[in-house]
Amino acid sequence: MKTLLTLLALCLPALAHAGDAVRPKHAIDLSNPYSTDNVPTYAGDHAAVHAYIDAEIEAHVAALQRWMRQRSISALNVGVLDMAEMVRDDFKALGFAEAELVETGGHPGVWGFYDAGAERTLMVYMMYDVQPVNPEDWRSPPFAAEIVEVPEGRAIMARGATNQKGPQRAFLNAVESILAVDGKLPVNLMITAEGEEELGSPHYPEIIDRYEDRLRQADGVIFPMSGQDPAGQTGVVLGVKGIIYWELESKGGAWGGPTEAEIHGSFKAIADSPVLRLTKAISSLVGEDGNTILVDGYYDGVRPPTAEEQSLIAGYLEQQDDAMLRQMLGVERWIDGMEGVDVLHDLIYAPSMNVDGIWAGYTGEGVKTILPHMATAKMDSRLPVGMDPQEALAKIRAHLDTHGFEDVEMNVLAAYPASQTSVSASLVQAAIGVYKRYGQAPTVNPRVAGSAPFYEFTERLGLPMIPFGLGHGRGAHAPNEVYVVESSGNVAGLAEIEKAYVDLLYAFAAD
Repeated sequence: MKTLLTLLALCLPALAHAGDAVRPKHAIDLSNPYSTDNVPTYAGDHAAVHAYIDAEIEAHVAALQRWMRQRSISALNVGVLDMAEMVRDDFKALGFAEAELVETGGHPGVWGFYDAGAERTLMVYMMYDVQPVNPEDWRSPPFAAEIVEVPEGRAIMARGATNQKGPQRAFLNAVESILAVDGKLPVNLMITAEGEEELGSPHYPEIIDRYEDRLRQADGVIFPMSGQDPAGQTGVVLGVKGIIYWELESKGGAWGGPTEAEIHGSFKAIADSPVLRLTKAISSLVGEDGNTILVDGYYDGVRPPTAEEQSLIAGYLEQQDDAMLRQMLGVERWIDGMEGVDVLHDLIYAPSMNVDGIWAGYTGEGVKTILPHMATAKMDSRLPVGMDPQEALAKIRAHLDTHGFEDVEMNVLAAYPASQTSVSASLVQAAIGVYKRYGQAPTVNPRVAGSAPFYEFTERLGLPMIPFGLGHGRGAHAPNEVYVVESSGNVAGLAEIEKAYVDLLYAFAAD
């Protein structure tokens, strides 16, 4: 009876608090949708550079394949240094005055500076690392970088094809083409490449530390990427959510459970289970729906939508396709059956609480009846603008302690805040103008639900920052990742991708 009462006492605080927590909901004024109609279409003439790209396209495809064939799995430290040296050497080959490895507390960064003597300077953020692979899940070996047929045309299949080696090397191909034809670039370039983006960028700030005073003199930042969906629609993304990423680990100890190693499963009759304790700890973080975060004060810092963001959401909503997104992700229903503006609201303004993976004990074939002595889970929470990562982590730790899980260890692996750029920034206007030159007017999304260390640019350096690039790829972090290099119709092929990068450099220089 005493044990039962103790368990009830641990559960009651969570149950009582569950009725108090409410996911943030803000009113969105949809009466003034943002439109790109007033942004001039870029009309600069760079025919000679474009012709050079067409003539050299086979060599440019080969340059992409060379990058993709070099393994650079940051989580396993496989090929990372070799890839960093390849990036550095490519900067040197292009004629960068400065091209060097940057030592950090983890994998090295790469710095490149091209001095064109221009009035404006563009900073370029790059990542050279990739996710691990399970080769047996791939149609083609993940580091063979072979050309395959896809519905959109012909594509390179490889780990890192679209995330992000393909778009980044395509950008450097465009730089090479301008230099070959015009002799110099229209803007100065500063490039900071990291090898730990897939680890949460824990040491990227050290790269910024080394060049911070110079980077502050830049006029804007881009992240080369494949920005078209299968129908060819382009989009401008003005921000990202922040993220905290941590491990929770439950081990047998003074509270109960085996402490040294697994024991026979029959002893569960008299011994506690670290696995069940971990799942209880995780479960205490959210309500019955699995979506409402019960951590005290967790939603307090979320900044409400600004007038500009509401206008952007209204404009973006006109082109949103919930059904297509669900189909792409293989999800049949959103939380609470939400749709339309509610989907955009929660993607932008709702913090999340997610279990990325959980493991313990025996998971092989057949039967092995054991009581494991430890269990581990990896978790993340995406943070809207206004939420401080360290405060969020402290609140989670306090919640676990308050609910009797002091013994559950919490190991923080990554933490950084959200990022935001205004649509009125000259870099954003130049990008919209270039996108309009190559087809449909782009959608403009105030912020996506994913995370990247863009706060280093917008918050720390005070610079406008956007991902940019034509082209289509898919399968990031998944098997059979591809990047289209020859289009069958709707999306840009590699030549057009590179021409758009050329145009952006000139459009940005002219602003």
